[in-house]
Amino acid sequence: MTIIIDVKESTLPRLAAASLEARLRVMPAVVVMGARQTGKSTLVQELTPGNRQFFSLDDLDVLDLARRDPDALLGGSQPVTLDEVQREPNLLHAVKRAIDRQRQPGRFLLTGSANLLLMRKVSESLAGRASYLNLWPMTRREQQGLGRGGIWEELLDERDEDWLDLVAAGPNLQEDWRMLVSRGGFPLPALHLESAQDRAVWFDGYVRTYLERDLQAISSISALPDFRRLMQATCLRIGQLVNQAELGRDVALPQPTVHRYLNLLETSYLLVRLPAYAVNRTKRLIKSPKVYWSDTGVALHLTQEKEPSGAHLECMVLHDLLTWRDTRFHDTGIFYWRTAIGEEVDFVIETGGRLLPIEVKATTHPRLRDARNLRTFRTEYGKNSRAGLLLHAGDILEWIAPDILAAPWWRVL
Repeated sequence: MTIIIDVKESTLPRLAAASLEARLRVMPAVVVMGARQTGKSTLVQELTPGNRQFFSLDDLDVLDLARRDPDALLGGSQPVTLDEVQREPNLLHAVKRAIDRQRQPGRFLLTGSANLLLMRKVSESLAGRASYLNLWPMTRREQQGLGRGGIWEELLDERDEDWLDLVAAGPNLQEDWRMLVSRGGFPLPALHLESAQDRAVWFDGYVRTYLERDLQAISSISALPDFRRLMQATCLRIGQLVNQAELGRDVALPQPTVHRYLNLLETSYLLVRLPAYAVNRTKRLIKSPKVYWSDTGVALHLTQEKEPSGAHLECMVLHDLLTWRDTRFHDTGIFYWRTAIGEEVDFVIETGGRLLPIEVKATTHPRLRDARNLRTFRTEYGKNSRAGLLLHAGDILEWIAPDILAAPWWRVL
């Protein structure tokens, strides 16, 4: 079944909207961060129409004023929205001074196409003055106009034994996951470009703009072909543990350069590093993370793969989880789990002292053997673990073991 979308991106509700409004009621500054073209500008303008001054640092005149006289840009009694603030990180000094003079909830709303908390150029901290919210590319249900992500909240709230009824009661929104992966979640290619050729043109322009302009706002990179090769090599390793020395050998770059480039991709919200789960939190900092890409459409374009793989389905599920996690006000962790002998669970949600293990398989006919690592995980963590969730590409919804629910991915996402 193919879902036809006939809605304008500007009218579609976003899951992050309610979280953003709540933060504006409390904090003097809210920073919305995410990759370029995720819809940050649209979100902040539609959420607060008419009652705020709006300045985009993509406008060269505004950028010049921000550098010469930032206090003039921020002056006045009206609340201010500053778009693409990473282009002039020193502007945060003026924001901090203005907040310290007059602390007023919602006074500043900032957006950035880079993680300001990871940027080396950002020397000023807004600690205690700002709340940070990540805006990821659109989830499947956002693209459908539902303004939400998957049913993760409902699964956490429901008793394990009632999961099957909960999932079955949801809407039947079946579609081919390969089509969803190919179009990704950026609003324009996901909603308005119908052909693969048109999307390829857009993705190519996106990558070029990132390399030639956006990346330079974060760090000066002269060897752009080397950087692009690293992007491609990383996209070929989605869902894998990445050895930086090995990756460097494959793309003919020294390990310190690989390390720096990966950090820049993460700062730009293109690369996602998923930490390992361990009971001891300090061990999570030692174990190697797995790498994913924030948008599967861009990842497929970079590698020129003809068909998506199971790793891309995993990536799509992770994207939905991250979108949901970053709008919550409860402490929530998303991890993967792996033992020394190679047993692995794709994702683990940790919240409220409980764990929810999730395995993703591209198969249309899930078997009990597909759930063996979920059962190992549940044995390892006992009462701390919820039932296991096995997401697959078919239409079977059943308990394939007393503690493992097999569910079609499209009934959850």
